[in-house]
Amino acid sequence: MHPTGLITALATPFDEGGALDLDAWRRLLEWQLAAGAEAVVVAGSTGEASMLEQAEYDTLLRVAVETVAGRVPVLAGTGLSGTAQTVAQTRRAAAAGADVALVVTPPYVRPTQDGLLAHYRAVAEEGGLPVVLYNVPGRTSGDLLPATVAELASHERIVGIKEAVSDPVRVSALVALRGPGFRVLSGDDGSAREAMLAGADGLVSVGSNVAPAAYRRLCDLARGGDAEAAGAWDGRLAPLHEFCGVESNPIPVKALLRRLGYGQGLRLPLLPLSARHQDEADRILALLHQLQSHPGSESLAA
Repeated sequence: MHPTGLITALATPFDEGGALDLDAWRRLLEWQLAAGAEAVVVAGSTGEASMLEQAEYDTLLRVAVETVAGRVPVLAGTGLSGTAQTVAQTRRAAAAGADVALVVTPPYVRPTQDGLLAHYRAVAEEGGLPVVLYNVPGRTSGDLLPATVAELASHERIVGIKEAVSDPVRVSALVALRGPGFRVLSGDDGSAREAMLAGADGLVSVGSNVAPAAYRRLCDLARGGDAEAAGAWDGRLAPLHEFCGVESNPIPVKALLRRLGYGQGLRLPLLPLSARHQDEADRILALLHQLQSHPGSESLAA
């Protein structure tokens, strides 16, 4: 499995009582597929994985695999702070039917680069799934450097990287590692256009939770090398990129999903979108309808 194109990092819908809203989950999955998502991530950071009970994690994955039914790859977030725990979580994901493990650098513990090499090799060799590396230093306080990625890219079970560092020099160094067995994915909506025009294979997106057809169009234009059209379309998406960062992810995107009929809230310590941003959320909702109205897009109806 080598996921490319638009990959939505799915939020996890909860009902008014705080339980998993599996009806909303199924509808969100079907909407993503109908609108052109080329893979989905279950229980990543946008999915509030750290707030899920183990049984809930298993249920989310099982329902996603059943609903997707092989139409696109299902990536499971399995990265934890310890290697043994990450291997165990990856095995659980494999047993639930996931296609690929998305493995974030170990949060909080800040291993050395040699430690990261050993960690990822162990997960790839013992976890039972192909691995996509995930580097997001702003959340984990650790940075998987390109030289380390270069050593991992040749591993037959390490199939790509989601890179959230938007520095063009970093992107260029990673793109140079691309090959038939290793893909480079942007993990930052706001800089994804530039990354894909530079050769990245796709985008793992937060904003596509609420505008999948619009982000699919961005990916198609940028991956096709149409810099002018991709730039114009990215300009239309820019307010959504920015809104998704006004508070910690996934607070803003879940405020939009609630307005669209997909779930009700978040789990502590995350709180709903602050009052000062509610009017902006309403304005972004109107923008979503405009973005999704281009030819070939799907309805926003829940």
